[in-house]
Amino acid sequence: MLKAYIMKKFYISIISLFILWSCSEINNSNVELFASGAKISGVNGIHFGPDGFLYATSVIGSDISVVDTKSKKIIKRYGPEDGVFGPDDIAFNNEGEFYWTTILTGEVAGFNSEGKKIIAANLGPGVNPITFSDDGRLFVAQCFYDDGLFEVDPLGIEEPRSIKEGLGPYCGLNGMDWGPDGRLYGPRWFKNEVVSLNVDTGEMRVEATGLNVPAAVKFDSNGILHILDTADGKVFKVVDGELVTIANLLTGLDNFAFNDKDEIFVSSYADGSILKVNGDNTEEILPGGISHPGGLAVYKDSLVIADIQSVRSFNINNRNQDWVLRNIFRASPLGANTSAAILDDYVLLTSWVDNTVKILNPENGKIVKSFEGLNIPVSTAKFKDSYAVALHGNSSISILNDDGSLDILSDDFDSPTHVIPYKDGLLVSDRNRGEVAMISSSGDKNILISGLDSPEGIAVIEDTIFVYEGDTGEIKSIFDNKISVIANLSAGSPAASPLQPPSMVFNGIVAHKGNIYATDEMKRSIYKISP
Repeated sequence: MLKAYIMKKFYISIISLFILWSCSEINNSNVELFASGAKISGVNGIHFGPDGFLYATSVIGSDISVVDTKSKKIIKRYGPEDGVFGPDDIAFNNEGEFYWTTILTGEVAGFNSEGKKIIAANLGPGVNPITFSDDGRLFVAQCFYDDGLFEVDPLGIEEPRSIKEGLGPYCGLNGMDWGPDGRLYGPRWFKNEVVSLNVDTGEMRVEATGLNVPAAVKFDSNGILHILDTADGKVFKVVDGELVTIANLLTGLDNFAFNDKDEIFVSSYADGSILKVNGDNTEEILPGGISHPGGLAVYKDSLVIADIQSVRSFNINNRNQDWVLRNIFRASPLGANTSAAILDDYVLLTSWVDNTVKILNPENGKIVKSFEGLNIPVSTAKFKDSYAVALHGNSSISILNDDGSLDILSDDFDSPTHVIPYKDGLLVSDRNRGEVAMISSSGDKNILISGLDSPEGIAVIEDTIFVYEGDTGEIKSIFDNKISVIANLSAGSPAASPLQPPSMVFNGIVAHKGNIYATDEMKRSIYKISP
């Protein structure tokens, strides 16, 4: 499927960037931090190791963070330089060796006692949950891109054994655990239930129903089954076949883990947080917030940020987060958005991940209209009585009508990236050509700026055009044909395929009251720039 392939390349591209990314702080005198975010770019699977530390995976961040839950610090990271790419879930065997899954490549891998990477299997996109049985057998399942369940040889010598297929739709099991009864337990994301399986015969039985979107299961030391529901933001335990709520949290959760005291720790892919929970009381082990910001827009006196698995709003005056909407992956109308723009009293959200343009009512958080099946849309802007959308799929700026039909306004682009209203027409950045062009209402194109490196986000203050160079992180101003670098932020995510926009996660800028606001996706932060 095209969408699955695009998603795969999306994360692989982010992975490659982390090899090159420098963690040095910004020291521009005219740049100030507006809002900072999470320590991890979305936390997925978590598991306590035999050393007592919590191991946390991040698909987007492409690393495994080792967290000291007592000091609340990350003490070590395993990343691409160690052979870790886009890890989704993690498990330990009886020898204390850990293994992980890479959802978008299908790799199942681990480190042996000598620190050498072992590739146990390559099962194709979708490999997600992972767990060991008490006697050291390794099991993995597929979720979101396939729906099979497999036993895998940890040494990678024997071929993987298929236990059961067709556990979906779209997702087999997620967040699995080995039960005290010798059965494998796991939630069915789209079936609203938890099941267990005999891994030798494939026989399956239902263990819990009436859930919303169950994301993970775990057993405590007493053998009591616990369930995490990401759509409800709740942790349940199963008592005499009934669900008993033991924690009410936020939505957008991914997984959870017990330490040796049966204390519960929960991860969030939407916020990038790790929480220790005791009933409704929570303790931040790692704070959440901005996880991977893309495009942004000004709505009244607030900045609205497309943060992939969330949409966030920050008050410009006091810099407080006004609100946040969290996506429930593949189960929420919000979707995974990478660009934002203003449409009168609404917000236009663009997602090349989902191939959609959506209209959000920020007052109630509802999606009032959704345009589906677009050809890799990168950004959208209001244009007269319709919408102008930059489509990577056919290298065009097209007019999106209210009935969902499209009319090509201009296809004289390589990689149309950011489109914004400008005078009586549109201003468009072309990342590959290094140009910024003006498009008239009749489709006439006039190149205003050329010779740029990799222009992504664009903004205008009076007669000055500002450009975010994606490959370098430079913010440039262009006035009277003179180009000046006014700030240096982090370079953005590179693309790895012509099927995805070269901008990857949209590096956005927006002008407001004489200042420029810019997203720094790699530092999970927003900066205010005084030109």
